[in-house]
Amino acid sequence: MRFEKWQALGNDYLIVERDALPFALTPARIARLCDRHTGLGGDGILQLEPPDEPGYVARLRIFNPDGSEAELSGNGAREAILYLRNRGWTSSDHFSIQTVAGEIRPSITGPTTCTVDMGRARTRSDAFPSGDAEGTGIVTGFRFQHVHIGNPQCAIRVDDIEQLEALDLPAIGPAIEKAELFPQRTNVSWWTQLGPGRIRARIFERGVGETQSSGTGATGAAVAHVLRGGDSPVTVELDGGELVVDVDEALHVDLAGWAVAVYAGEVAPGLLDELAGL
Repeated sequence: MRFEKWQALGNDYLIVERDALPFALTPARIARLCDRHTGLGGDGILQLEPPDEPGYVARLRIFNPDGSEAELSGNGAREAILYLRNRGWTSSDHFSIQTVAGEIRPSITGPTTCTVDMGRARTRSDAFPSGDAEGTGIVTGFRFQHVHIGNPQCAIRVDDIEQLEALDLPAIGPAIEKAELFPQRTNVSWWTQLGPGRIRARIFERGVGETQSSGTGATGAAVAHVLRGGDSPVTVELDGGELVVDVDEALHVDLAGWAVAVYAGEVAPGLLDELAGL
């Protein structure tokens, strides 16, 4: 079983090709592979497979380390995009990929960089069915902005950088992720404005917990910033680095950033036997 490990701003994924796998990825197998002590270690798995419709280079499925499937990941998408280019799935600078969230359209901008057309963000969705037209609400005492950009985001503005850095995300994140307001659970980003077009954000992801970075989390915070009158494009400072999110008047989003390979490997026979039995 061959795999590659990639990372983008410290958000690391294992990348596999479905047609080369010896078995299907089940939640138990995914959890074991992502375990950082007894497995390969990762914030999730990116599975690439041939598309089932014409006009696409590949179909991308994204799995969280708890075995659940995510609709979209900005960092994971960039890793998959650059993997596809590096592994010869396409030689084009512009192409389309299928995801659970729908089509995404990347543009390769350099050996380790790309811009991804993430589609149009929404403030209303089935992931927050009780929301008003603006998608705002209160959860566990925090006022939030709901943003749906392939997956649900709960963006919470805090007053200043000191308050943001003092937050204990592992303690406060789970109650928001699993709140009854969000029947599909939600990703959470806390953010504060640093300037007209710059914010700082910290991220708590569904099925992952606190993470150094998240492309869709950064997007949710950037959209919330623009909705409050902030400038676009928005540079989002994350624990793992910076992403640039361009949000137009119709809330159409382009996400720019980098991703790099860490290593390629092969699962040892003993672990492969254990995985086959799960």
